[in-house]
Order: sequence, then structure tokens, then C-alpha cells
Amino acid sequence: MVESRLTGPVRVVGTGLLGTSVALGLRARGIDVILADASPTHVAIAVDLGAGRAAQPGDAPQLVVVAVPPDVTARVVAEELGAFPEAIVTDVASVKGGILAELEDVGADVSRYIGSHPLAGRERGGPLAARADLFAGRPWVVAAHDAISYQRAGAIDDLILDLGATLVEMTPDEHDRGVALISHVPQVVSSIMARRFIDAPNAALGLAGQGVRDVTRVAASDPDLWVQILGANSAPVRDILLAFREDLDRFIDALGDPAAPGARRRVAEELTGGNTGVARLPGKHGTDKRFTTVIVMVDDKPGQLARLLAEIGEIGVNLEDLRLEHSPGRQVGLAEVQVVPEAADRLTNELAERGWRIAG
Repeated sequence: MVESRLTGPVRVVGTGLLGTSVALGLRARGIDVILADASPTHVAIAVDLGAGRAAQPGDAPQLVVVAVPPDVTARVVAEELGAFPEAIVTDVASVKGGILAELEDVGADVSRYIGSHPLAGRERGGPLAARADLFAGRPWVVAAHDAISYQRAGAIDDLILDLGATLVEMTPDEHDRGVALISHVPQVVSSIMARRFIDAPNAALGLAGQGVRDVTRVAASDPDLWVQILGANSAPVRDILLAFREDLDRFIDALGDPAAPGARRRVAEELTGGNTGVARLPGKHGTDKRFTTVIVMVDDKPGQLARLLAEIGEIGVNLEDLRLEHSPGRQVGLAEVQVVPEAADRLTNELAERGWRIAG
């Protein structure tokens, strides 16, 4: 068991995906975790999963982590600040500015509160989807404000480091503008694109490959949660969508008459701009290193993917990323293995020698 930076106990309010994942990660480090939720069933499931124990009279947590829906986060944080006057309180909601403002409006003791936000999640929710390693290597924002001291906020830093996340310091406004661009607008665009599939012919949907799945993956997210998130961060999301609409209008105009002078140049400029933008996204562990993709054909049989991963390890090449795509109409999958460029040729050659079929 790895020693924790926290002393505990830590009280986790809300035993959904994020709350239970926080609790599981802390229990793995030996921390006493107290679980609370409006749903006794969720608490019971989280306890059965080994995420902690139910609350008891006399509990005196060092830290409280509020992981409840965004529209009730401020109220619950205020209640926790009042109930545990010695505890530091944080929340993991995806919008920060409005929560701090609401707490200040009701006179809550924000000298013991600092908002935070782990940029991690899954398409499924609830305690059964939780994982102790959910936050490993993921950014976790601490939204600092002037009313809390660095010493008090240190408990939040310890929580983040204990769970293997990467600490990022931002103001609440910087955070809300940042997630509008990186998370909230992509959710809207993905959902609107996926909505086009409702009346699409089955023959067209049968052509779906990894590209369209990448674009629409997050469209499977919970609509009720996203209505709350988008409502709480509406201004920056709207600003970006308005600018996006202008970009889209230029593209549509260019496609209206592709033979017109300059039309193809405008299309090329928009596409090239996309290349430039995506190249700025950090890679693994926040680096800007680019990777090379080796595509391996994997028979759709039990154990084949595990064998491929084991043999990549035997070859001594570090796997930077992996995604899978099934080949339409064939009992075979395509494993897109990403490695550093200098290892690509060696991996390709040695996998081929071991009998793997390389598709690209």
C-alpha cells in the first residue's frame, strides 16, 4: 500500500462515478473514507465495492469532497462547511465561477472552500462504473481564490497527487472559459452531429468507421447532466458557438460553388487550420510529442488482443495509445497502436515476423 499525503478521514458526498472513484483511490492508500449520498442504495453499493464506510455520529473529516450534480453543488458545499467547521471542502463540478459566487452570496465560509475539477470521466455513470485509477495522468484543476490560504488549500493538492492526477492551477473564470472550449462545446457539436443519424438510412450507418465514432463518442453522455453543465456555463459556451457558426458559414459558402475563384483555397485553409489546431493538443502526460500509428489486424477471437499487447511488451516497445475498430463485414478488428516514431519500424518488422498482419 502506497502511503498517502493526507491524514484523513476524507468525507465524500455523492457516490456516483466521480465520488466513488475518488473514494476507491483513497482507500487504496489506506485513507479512512466516509461516504454520504442522498441515495442509500448508492452508498450501500459503494461500501460493497470497498470505497469506504457509511457516515457515523462524531465523524470529523480533514477534507470533504462534494461530488453531486452541478445544480445542487453550491447548496451541498454550504451545508458541509456548516456541518464540519474544521474541514476543508472542495467540489468536483465542471463549472467553478458560479458556485463560488453563490457561496459568497449566502455568506458561506469560503476561507475553507476551494473548487476543483478533474477532467476525467466515462460515458457510464454511477458507483458501479467507478475506478480507483480514473484520474491517473489526467488534469485536475484547482480554481484558486483570494479568500483561502495556500496552507489550507494544500489538502486539495495532496488529494490530487494521491489520486495520480496532474495538478493545474487556474482562476475560476479561466477554468470556465477553458472547459467551454475543450469540453463543453465539443459535447454540443458531437451531440448535434450524432442527431443527424436518427433518420439516416441503415445502409449509410453501416459504413461507419472510426472517424465518425471519434467525432460522436461523447454524444452518448447523460443529457440531464449536460443540461445542468451548459446552463451553468452558458456565456462562454455561447461565445465559442457563435464563432464556430461563423467558421461553418464560411465553409458552407465555399462549398456552395466549389468552382468559384478562391473557393477551394478557402476550404483548404479551413482544413489546414484544423491540422494546426489539433497539433497543439498535448499528447501523453501533457507533452507535445507526436506518435506514429501502426495498424495491426486482430482476429475477432478471445485472447487475441491480449496476445498482441503481451508481444508488444516482449518486443520492448512502449505503447503510447491504442484504439480498436472492427472491419465491416469481416471477423477481424484493426488495432491502431501508437508508438514513438523511432520505434515504429522495429515494431512493424518484429510483429510481422511473429505472424501479425500489418494493415498500415
